[in-house]
Amino acid sequence: MDTRQMHEELPDAMRQAVDDFGRHLARVDNRSEHTVRAYVGDVVSLLHHAAGAGCAALGDLDIAVLRGWLAARMRDGAARTSQARRAAAARNFTAWAHRAGIAANDPGAQLASPKAHRDLPTVLRADQAAALVTQGSDTGRNDADKNSASRNGASKNSAGENGIGERDRAVLELLYAAGIRVSELCGLDRADLDESRRLVRVFGKGAKERAVPYGLPAQRALDDWLRHGRPALATPESGDALFLGVKGGRLQPTVVRRIVDAAARAAGLPHTSPHDLRHSAATHLLDGGADLRAVQDLLGHASLSSTQIYTHVSTERLRAAFKQAHPRA
Repeated sequence: MDTRQMHEELPDAMRQAVDDFGRHLARVDNRSEHTVRAYVGDVVSLLHHAAGAGCAALGDLDIAVLRGWLAARMRDGAARTSQARRAAAARNFTAWAHRAGIAANDPGAQLASPKAHRDLPTVLRADQAAALVTQGSDTGRNDADKNSASRNGASKNSAGENGIGERDRAVLELLYAAGIRVSELCGLDRADLDESRRLVRVFGKGAKERAVPYGLPAQRALDDWLRHGRPALATPESGDALFLGVKGGRLQPTVVRRIVDAAARAAGLPHTSPHDLRHSAATHLLDGGADLRAVQDLLGHASLSSTQIYTHVSTERLRAAFKQAHPRA
């Protein structure tokens, strides 16, 4: 049964509560669209399970119902990461309901979160990352841009002549230089660039603002894009968006993922995502001696534990080098 059907089958009071909770996440907590959608879906599933277990109102929720719901999802084959998110959604919902006076108690406060297994992220070597980001002007248009340009009668000249090459190179350089998320890159406006100090203002998760530096290669690529590439793609509807698609609208994350994948293939590398470039940037900063707290600030991590995974990546690299090179490894 899908989320919409479960939502429709909820008692009126429960359905109203989950709708109000979703609005609270978006408007008060400033959670991202993806987080709101995931948490609301989890809470709908929880309440549907609770209603089936005989709960007529939110006040009937207790720790046994919450644990029973998680156990049912585990029997369905849910991953530990999904279970950890569901537990977080349940705790957020019951705490909100208690604060709002909808429920007398907060059973979620007693709910332990399954510890999610964390795989080490995919990280490119420094020479591989350098090879990838220099492919922007050589990969040509990605499929989405090529098809769109063809439908709109765009010139079939080289990528560099219609602005796509300059854009792709600037996208790749900035993703790696600043270690920003793909959503953050697509949300950038021209006003967010401080070219004199080589800083970019980024709005991350929860609308938290941070300033991230970038280096000379990214500055040169951005300068080429702003001077030559962007004017070739801009339309009256482009607004202040920093990166544009072939129709002049704000560049979309799906296109950025294709840009990165095409550049990786052109460089002879396996499939690489924008987030892999973010992982690589963080690891290379730590390998170069950067302070862990500084890397946390650059990446916009709310918790240091999110950044510490990159120290494990560096340790694994050191271990691999030792085993390969040391005569008594």
